[in-house]
Amino acid sequence: MELTGNGEHMRKLLFNLHLYTALVAGTFILILGVTGSIMAFEPEIDRLCHWKLTYVTPQPHALSLEEITAAVANQLPGNPIVDYAISTSPDISYQLTLKNHEIAYVNQYSGAVLGARNGPDFVEVLLTDIHQLHLRMLWKPKGSNADPGKVIMSGAGVAAFFLLLSGLYLWWPLKRIKIQLGGGTPTSARRFWFDLHNVVGIFSIPFLLLLTFTGVMIGFDDKTVPLFYQVTGSEPARLPRVKVARPPGAKSIAPDQAITIAKAALPGAVPFDVNVPPPTGVYQMRARFPEDLTPGGRSVVIVDQYSGKILYVQGSRTAPAGRRIETTNRAIHTGDIFGIPSKIVMSLASAMASLQLITGVVMWWKKRKQFRAERSV
Repeated sequence: MELTGNGEHMRKLLFNLHLYTALVAGTFILILGVTGSIMAFEPEIDRLCHWKLTYVTPQPHALSLEEITAAVANQLPGNPIVDYAISTSPDISYQLTLKNHEIAYVNQYSGAVLGARNGPDFVEVLLTDIHQLHLRMLWKPKGSNADPGKVIMSGAGVAAFFLLLSGLYLWWPLKRIKIQLGGGTPTSARRFWFDLHNVVGIFSIPFLLLLTFTGVMIGFDDKTVPLFYQVTGSEPARLPRVKVARPPGAKSIAPDQAITIAKAALPGAVPFDVNVPPPTGVYQMRARFPEDLTPGGRSVVIVDQYSGKILYVQGSRTAPAGRRIETTNRAIHTGDIFGIPSKIVMSLASAMASLQLITGVVMWWKKRKQFRAERSV
């Protein structure tokens, strides 16, 4: 394809910008790619590393929370439950937070305590550090509102987005989608890395553009989230802090009853986290609809523990439009939006971002090495 003078000038300019942006931001983009490919499967990795605590054999019926509470009290006396994490997958155990901050894993079909974790172990610390490395380079000064690590990594996301667009522009005149193997010469070696860079890039670019764009939206959420609400004309729904007075002689309703009330308030949603409120507290339950595959869920129901009155409801289906955009953007970026298939796609896309950077640096290094060799002759 013939290029005009202006076109050739633009191509050369973009090539240099593409190269030096990669060299300057490359380390951070590599970190984003490697950590992102791991983060897509954080819950799965944690479960796999604690499989004896996590996995159970599904049975036709699970015990009620009242029955589970009694069973746990017999096995772990003097350590009451303060929160129930109810698995929505039949082969995953329940996780109960105890008053001493231990997390007990319980077989919901037999009531047997499978084991407990008291504080983060090596796997949890490692996954947390990987997550924070991805978000902010493990760098956030304590006692300060400044978040320099997040600024750096968000800027790296912008650089990655530019590299994708400029790379597409540079690829377009050639449209090369094959890899040339063999030859054994420096030129053929450079051709191989050039072809690999092009082929990997063009086939992964739709997913990489989606990944980087949604990541930038998250990285600059202090600006993008207000924009979501402004564009949609919606207002954030604030989760109220509610306290209740205990009527004389009144008893708290059971967690099972609170779940029944929450299900009626949000038909179709399944509560998966229930707290045990203190005397002046309330039941605050998180729930998810079938289409909501994010680990944290996006629906909340607050219930008066004495009267059973519903004090607050926000379902993901009826949340403010700005909140729904924010949730969808995050679910796309993490791969949660369609479950395991989309997690695999986003994990591979993150890995491809790292591969793109590596192949690009190898090409630059080989060309630089050849240039030096030619000058020394």
